Amino acid sequence: MAFRMIPDHCKDVSIRHVEFELTREEIARNVKGQKAYTRTDHLVLVNGEDTAVIAVEKARKKELFKPIIDHDIISLPEETVMVRDESIDVLNPSHMARLAERYPGKVVVVEGLFNHISFVKDLVPIKLRVLDTVPPYPSKMLSLVEKALATGYIEYPIIPVEDHIDLNHLANGVTKEGVIFPCKASNITSEKRYFFLDDVPEIDVEADLIGCSLSARIYKSLYRKEPNLINICPWTLAPRDDVPTIVKCCRVKQDHVIDDNIVVVQWGASVREVTEAIIALFDQWGK
Repeated sequence: MAFRMIPDHCKDVSIRHVEFELTREEIARNVKGQKAYTRTDHLVLVNGEDTAVIAVEKARKKELFKPIIDHDIISLPEETVMVRDESIDVLNPSHMARLAERYPGKVVVVEGLFNHISFVKDLVPIKLRVLDTVPPYPSKMLSLVEKALATGYIEYPIIPVEDHIDLNHLANGVTKEGVIFPCKASNITSEKRYFFLDDVPEIDVEADLIGCSLSARIYKSLYRKEPNLINICPWTLAPRDDVPTIVKCCRVKQDHVIDDNIVVVQWGASVREVTEAIIALFDQWGK
């Protein structure tokens, strides 16, 4: 997968405040022969409100600061946006992907966390559909994905896109007198008479069960009959298409399962497990 042009590390990028106009001609006239640190592959040139980015070639010398012998223009001021935002980790591809999406067609230079500086050019963010039940808001799956992306262990420029199965909407569509939810954890209520399966309630009205296959098994064990089930299993309901998707399901007991475009984690997955699942999905997706 070719997603982006981001320097390998912010240590390869240096910023230089200059007094010459940031045109091709002035950059060529003023940069050649100047010295750059041995690790520097790119220079961010700043003149007032104008910013340009260049790649530099340095003389092959055993010195910490080497003369610049050639350069390529990455972007001129009209093509460049400078952003200062301490919440952005310039080494985190997901952070940089969201930044690039805000400024389509631009080279985005960012001074971010710890005042580290880098830039992004021609990045193509990849979307990860996060399908889960709500409430609660935000969904647990989305919170886990956001935490996984924040770790910096995921090297893909992923932007999560929330999709949800709304229990309130499903409950409003029930035509029977009552509705049964799996548990109280979501704090959901209904205008109808409502019950929670984990209370082992006495259900004295006709009621639909909003739940999954496990909920149906519990209901059958408790009441010795089949429920009228409205299925909310994210794995079952996830679209089989070309959109990478992550869901959780109680049928997965540990680690994760990859099912075509879907990666499925266990219901009580940790941030580590979600991180590993996302990496596995996109490693396979890129083959």
